[in-house]
Order: sequence, then C-alpha cells, then structure tokens
Amino acid sequence: MKKKLLSMLLVGVTAMAMLAGCGGNSEGQKKEETKTEGTDKKEEKKEPDVVKVAYMPNYASLWVVKTAQEKGYFEEQGIEVKMTKFDDGPTEIAAMESGSMDVAYIGPGAHTLAIQGNVDVFCFQQLGDADCVMGLKSHGVNSLKDLKGKKVAYASGTSSETILLRALDSVGLTMEDIEAYNMEVTNMPSAMISGSIDACAPWSPNTKVITDELGDDAEVFVSNADFSDIAADPASWVCMPEYAEKNKDLLVRFTKALYKAMDFGAKEENFKEVAGYVSDETKTDVETAMGQTTDGAWLTSEELLKGVEDGSVKGYYEIQQKNFLDNGKITEEVPVDDYVLFDIMKEAGK
Repeated sequence: MKKKLLSMLLVGVTAMAMLAGCGGNSEGQKKEETKTEGTDKKEEKKEPDVVKVAYMPNYASLWVVKTAQEKGYFEEQGIEVKMTKFDDGPTEIAAMESGSMDVAYIGPGAHTLAIQGNVDVFCFQQLGDADCVMGLKSHGVNSLKDLKGKKVAYASGTSSETILLRALDSVGLTMEDIEAYNMEVTNMPSAMISGSIDACAPWSPNTKVITDELGDDAEVFVSNADFSDIAADPASWVCMPEYAEKNKDLLVRFTKALYKAMDFGAKEENFKEVAGYVSDETKTDVETAMGQTTDGAWLTSEELLKGVEDGSVKGYYEIQQKNFLDNGKITEEVPVDDYVLFDIMKEAGK
C-alpha cells in the first residue's frame, strides 16, 4: 500500500514538473513572439520615397518647395526631397532627361519644351513677375527705343528671351535691330557692372544685384506685369512623361505637400519666415529674399484648385502657348491637356 502511494506521489510530482515546464516554455515563447512581432513592425516601417528636385536660386522657385521641406509637409507624405540648384529651366530639363533629376520647377520660358512634349506639367505654381528688361543710362539707354543698335544680353530659351521679345515688339523693334548677346542670367550682373553690355533681360534676384551696385544708372523699363493684358507667364512643376506615368501616386503626394506649403507661404504674415528658408538655401540674406516677394502672384491651394475647375489655369497655358506661336518659339499649337496633368492637381486637392 505504501509502495502504491509512493508511486502515485512520484507520478503526481512528475506531472506537475512537466506542467510547470510547459508553462514556462509557453511564457518564454510568448515573450519571444512579442519580441519578434516588435522586430517585424520595425522592419515593416516604410522608407520614404526619395525625389530629386531641381530648383533655381530665387524666391519664386523656392517659396513653396522649401516651405514644404522645412515644415515637414513632404515627410508627412512619406517623401524625402534632395535639392539641386540649376541656373535655368532648359538645363533642369536636360538633367531630368539624363535621369539625374526627377522633378523641376521651371519659369515661363522653358514651357516651350513642355509644349513640344519633352516634359509634363503636374502642378501650376504661380504667374511670374520676376523678369524685366533694363539698361544703362551711361550707355545711352534711357528707354526701350534706345535698345536699337545696343548690345543686349538675354538667356535663350528662357523667360529672359520671352520678355525681351515682348519689350522689343512693344516699341516696333525686333532681335535684328539689336546686338543680341546670349548669356546665362547669372552672368548678367557682372557684365552690366563692368559695362561690357548696354542692357539685359534678367530675372530676380539678379535684377536687385545690378540695381544695388549701379544705383540710378541701371533703369528697369518693363517687367512681366506690364504685359498682363496680352500675356500670362505660368511657372510650374514638371517631370518627364515616363516618370509621370510610373509615379502618379508619388506625384499626387508631392503635390499635396506643395499645396500645404502654398497655404502657409501665400499669407503675407508668413513672408519673412519663408524668406528665411529661401535665404538659407541660396546662401543670401533674408532682406534679399524679402525683396523678391513681389516676383509672383502667390496662390493658396484653394485659389489654384478653383482656377483648375473654372478653366482659368488652363487659359493661362493657352495664352502662353499663343505668345510662343506668335513670336516663333514653337511652330504648331498643341492641346494644353496633352502636357498639363490637371488630374494630378485635382486628385491632390481631395
């Protein structure tokens, strides 16, 4: 009987030990599973989409994209932007064609390349007023008519050439009537200051560099606003058509971030903060950036989307194209919808 009881006791102890062992393994397994799940969640965290952005070193080009970057709006959309400086739109587009850039901000003049099918516009940003035609009084240039026979610098294929053609036409002159000299806009200040040219068609901030150095000797005759009755000068965000086709969702998210930045940057009370972002990127002082806050008509996303819906934004591109046709920069009319992706703009506004 005693042997039987002892045997039963041993069986019970063994069973309890086995249960305890199982319980311990279960708890350990749960801890291990929890740890593994946590690791998996970390591993599942999606890396941001990198977008290589081409820009020009001025307020008009940077006020939206730098605000979106600095305020974290791109980050909210799962995007990391890598910014690269260029001097003009055609050079930016060449960089996208080579694959070194993904998207770019272009001024009015480079839209000839969009019309010709080189790039697609995926977001309208503003109507520009950063371009002008100016001359040196000491060189006998006191009006647009005085440009006849003078050495005038312009940047071919950009808004610099566009405004020079309009200015000449307004006084009955053509490029044949002047000594037209093609140069990069960034070289115009030194050329004007040295006196190697008589006049030029720069854009901001180069205009201010010239006037700050030469004072009253440098006179601005016309800017974009002087031709607002006959011309529209859209500035836009563009990409290669192949990139747009493969990355529609990414472009929508990129545009959403731009919209949020527009809503902040279009408010006058925020100009100084935005100018700070611009000056940091361009390595200039805030005062210089603030001097460029009148270089465009800054829109909120609501104003932009309203213009997309009522057709006024499309109208800007139609007027722009007509002007290119009239001055021979393009040879045939193209439907605006062929190169402006209004569906991206609309979807980003939802």
